[in-house]
Amino acid sequence: MRRILSFRDFDWALLGLLLLLCTLSVLEVHSATLHTRFSSFGTRQIFWIAAGIAAMFVFSRIDYHRVLDWAPWAYGFGLLALAAVLSPLGHKALGGRRWIKLGPMLVQPSEFVKLVLILAVARYFANLGGRSVTWKEIFKAFALVGIPMLMVLKQPDLGTTLTYMPILIAGLFLGGINLRQSLILLTVGAVLVGGIWSSGRFLKSYQKARLTAFVNPENDPRGSGYQVLQSEIAVGSGGIWGKGLENGSQTQGYFLPIPYTDFIFAAFSEEHGFVGAISVLLLYFLILMRLIQNAQTAADLSGSLIIMGIVAVLTFQIAVNVGMVIGLMPVTGIPLPLMSYGGSSVLFTFLALGVAMNVRMRRFVN
Repeated sequence: MRRILSFRDFDWALLGLLLLLCTLSVLEVHSATLHTRFSSFGTRQIFWIAAGIAAMFVFSRIDYHRVLDWAPWAYGFGLLALAAVLSPLGHKALGGRRWIKLGPMLVQPSEFVKLVLILAVARYFANLGGRSVTWKEIFKAFALVGIPMLMVLKQPDLGTTLTYMPILIAGLFLGGINLRQSLILLTVGAVLVGGIWSSGRFLKSYQKARLTAFVNPENDPRGSGYQVLQSEIAVGSGGIWGKGLENGSQTQGYFLPIPYTDFIFAAFSEEHGFVGAISVLLLYFLILMRLIQNAQTAADLSGSLIIMGIVAVLTFQIAVNVGMVIGLMPVTGIPLPLMSYGGSSVLFTFLALGVAMNVRMRRFVN
């Protein structure tokens, strides 16, 4: 007997965790922009979150198998959008051409391409049936992800480019790659990274400086090491309980760079201390564990691949952003999911979670 899809199967516990995280985001974005020309960003973040939640509910009702059928068309449209960014239609700001202006809004197509790649990779490996993959199939998967990666790197946007790799890795891991193939790919990857670094053709000098500054930021405290040093000061000055909302000296004194986006975790840690920082990390842990649980109960391989692709991207973004602000990883400009200000990032996350919700809601539907 066919079981009717119902919102009773919606993961309300996960939604509660997401709303709590978004509330902290709005409060911190408001605090970080309080005395600046960006003071309206807190209100705008509420708008993006509301739009994202609405989109999540809509996508949770669309059969994810149908969404997977749309993946090839979405992939083609995503490539066209990335090409448009590189054309005169692209909007240039902050040293890169990464946006398309649609009326009063700036849309970053590379954020939405993450979801397209999650679906495309899930569809590709699900069609292989979960058997051991051949080298030809591995190379096809690399081409599937590699083409948009190169286009985003051209913008240039190294941070977003890096977020595409976890999608491919999760697909290969769950799709049937064996240990020997993994070791060969790791070796080849290490050689390629070394070649790219030394060639100077793919990474600009300022990108290299940002990638290495976290090791010894004191060597260039007013240049490439400035962001890392100010972020570490902000995190450390928060102490156990923090200085209180709107009272962070690094944040309110404009020492901390872009505290409402890339360095929002540093701003939050300064104002809410070690306890606040651990609380945010605990929220992320619970969200990821809930998603993994939903992946384990998915009705088929394609559903598991979709959710684990989402988990891979979110885990990578959280790890890199938090590691960046405490000086353990390079500064790459990767936003903290549902905490950093930004419409494209917020909408991507909620759209992806909407698809994950649909996988959960259909686990008993046949």
